[in-house]
Amino acid sequence: MNKAVVMTLVLSLGAGLFGSQANAAGDAEAGGKLFKRVCGGCHQVGEGARPFFGPQLNGIVGRVAGSTAGYQYSDAMKSSGIVWTREKLAAYIEDPKAVVSGTRMIFWGISDREKIDDLLAYLESFQGS
Repeated sequence: MNKAVVMTLVLSLGAGLFGSQANAAGDAEAGGKLFKRVCGGCHQVGEGARPFFGPQLNGIVGRVAGSTAGYQYSDAMKSSGIVWTREKLAAYIEDPKAVVSGTRMIFWGISDREKIDDLLAYLESFQGS
């Protein structure tokens, strides 16, 4: 193989690998649009967020499940022992009842991993709120 072909192959493989890693972090702007459409009817984020039909989600990553003040969690959520990591949130968004059996959250889940990553990127933008 000549050097140009090898270099093109290496660059193509590298772009594919690094491109998918960047994509795995998600698109916060797309996640914001999805949040408003799918989650915003029950949850709030940002300055002045408070519990509604669901708890406010500021600072969700690293939070103990069922622990925010002002929201009446199900016994299942309070006793789950979960600390919300990005991975645990992704699993919960995909299938809430599989992660917390007995949760009161009425949500069918999202199976598209790209949408989940976008939503998580959006939520992570409110970690300091």
